Amino acid sequence: VQLQASGGGLVQAGESLRLSCAASGAIFSISVMGWYRQAPGKERELVATMSKYGSTNYADSVKGRCTISKDNARATVDLQKVYLQIDSLKPEDTAVYYCKAQRWEDDYWGQGTLVTVSS
Repeated sequence: VQLQASGGGLVQAGESLRLSCAASGAIFSISVMGWYRQAPGKERELVATMSKYGSTNYADSVKGRCTISKDNARATVDLQKVYLQIDSLKPEDTAVYYCKAQRWEDDYWGQGTLVTVSS
């Protein structure tokens, strides 16, 4: 499984951003896809995840401001592309955002996309 994340950039506080993560390869067995982030000097943390069947999980720090969704263009439950919409961005949201896919017992990570929020 290969993951390609995109959509990061420099935004001002209060603005919105949408990140995309596209999976390729053996996508038929991906059970969960999600987003994690790592701020400078901090550990990587969960932002949001979505299961193959649509159940979602959010970190408390982003609940109400973030929405994870999947590409429904294909009439299948397979996870191939997920999005992360972040609204009302805060300077503390500044981090490298990583996409992760879980397939059986293995985790796959994308290259990360930098989100910088200026105050």
